[in-house]
Amino acid sequence: MEQQVSIYDTTLRDGTQGEQINFSAEEKLRIAQRLAELGIHYIEGGWPGSNPKDMRFFQLARKVRLRPARLTAFGSTTRANIRAEQDPNLEALLQAETQTVTIFGKSWNLHVTEILGVSLEQNLDMISDSLRYLKSKGKEVIFDAEHFFDGYKTNPRYTLTTIQAAISGGADIIVLCDTNGGTMVRDVEGIVKAVKKSFPVVPLGIHAHNDCGLAIANSLAAVEAGAAMIQGTINGYGERCGNADLISVVANLQLKLGRKCLEESKMEHLTEVSRYVSDIANIPPLNERPFVGRSAFSHKGGMHVSAIVKEPFAYEHIEPSTVGNRRRVLVSDLSGKSNIEYKAKEMDLTLGGNGYDSKKIVEEIKRMEDQGYQFDAAEGSLELLMKRTTGQFREPFSLLSLRVINEKNKDGQATSQATIKISVGDEEEITAAEGNGPVNAIDNALRKALSKFFPGILEMRLVDFKVRVLEGSAGTGARVRVLIESSDGKDIWNTVGVSENIIEASWQALVDSIYFKLSKD
Repeated sequence: MEQQVSIYDTTLRDGTQGEQINFSAEEKLRIAQRLAELGIHYIEGGWPGSNPKDMRFFQLARKVRLRPARLTAFGSTTRANIRAEQDPNLEALLQAETQTVTIFGKSWNLHVTEILGVSLEQNLDMISDSLRYLKSKGKEVIFDAEHFFDGYKTNPRYTLTTIQAAISGGADIIVLCDTNGGTMVRDVEGIVKAVKKSFPVVPLGIHAHNDCGLAIANSLAAVEAGAAMIQGTINGYGERCGNADLISVVANLQLKLGRKCLEESKMEHLTEVSRYVSDIANIPPLNERPFVGRSAFSHKGGMHVSAIVKEPFAYEHIEPSTVGNRRRVLVSDLSGKSNIEYKAKEMDLTLGGNGYDSKKIVEEIKRMEDQGYQFDAAEGSLELLMKRTTGQFREPFSLLSLRVINEKNKDGQATSQATIKISVGDEEEITAAEGNGPVNAIDNALRKALSKFFPGILEMRLVDFKVRVLEGSAGTGARVRVLIESSDGKDIWNTVGVSENIIEASWQALVDSIYFKLSKD
């Protein structure tokens, strides 16, 4: 492999500037520990001069071991007309007690004169004075040249002068920032090469935002042009359109470009880390996320599946397990016999000879998807359908009757009650329950009735419930699709129901969910 590229994670600072993302100090510590385990080189913990939470995080971080990762505190250069040793923000950086400090300064003359309101010379003094002071305290100092690429295109001479000021102050690494995220890939490559030629000794880094969808591409181009560090965030979280997604950056660098980032044994944890941070951020993982998304190695078309059965490389650019992901074969009305046979093997399901059963299942799926079912989003219902079609599933209980009553009083309060009668073998059970709505009442009544016969039902819970109108021209009489996601603490599965009656569609999905649990057990 070629020279190693340092990975600098700013999820805990720049990532939290993304919409709807807010981590507590304790959550930030948990993420930092997971990043350290992954082998990230620099972990930017926050801006201790900006808020008490970030300072508390740094206090908590002193009690845990993150090495060899370098925890980094972030801040700005000293303010105008204040010496560095008197600036409270720089003092807060020192109080964080990190080995490395990152400070940003203005490198675009527009920001210097119009935003900061200082002279170009004053800005140079602020940069060099800040770095010199932090270096005198024994810190490794990274300088983020904010708005560098926009500044270079406007006034390259001054922009390079700000880099010289940072180097004069003792900067260990210079990071060129595409803060507005508007620079094209060819410009990033050309500008990084020019800077590298002007300053061949000091290591360069890249900090790219994703406003044109080019943050990853720009980061990789910068490395090809000579950068030795990439800054970014897990899952690309960040302000506006986000930052470069370090998951994709690392996978591309190491697996495609031969640039070492992490230990080989750590690469298989990329999917796990991506989903871990998604969970703490309370943002559903993006299925289409490259390398680690649930759909990244999913195959739906019959010809595709037929090919990967013979040779996975035919439709997969890497082995999914390399990054901790897995191959998935989906089934829909686009599927062929290959999809069914692959899924049957996954389910340990026996099919008849000469492809008869797989052909029969494909025909049934196409018929039901034409009515509105969606089996690539409901693999629990798919498994039950395959077992039913091949005579390998017997319903463990039968519905004898169901009654749902919705009541709304004069105060506007609504209640739902469900009464249900089922049979299990020769026994019958009748029970009733209330709920927040009709589906919740049915769910409660059904579980109550079944728990006598199948105690494992009590482990189940509904994770998600989605309703979609399939075609709205019939108004309130339109057909709807209900998707239910269930879990028993060990597995998660999805089931589907379709009907003009939302209660009936919900019943189908709900019963399939319970059937799947009982079949699984």
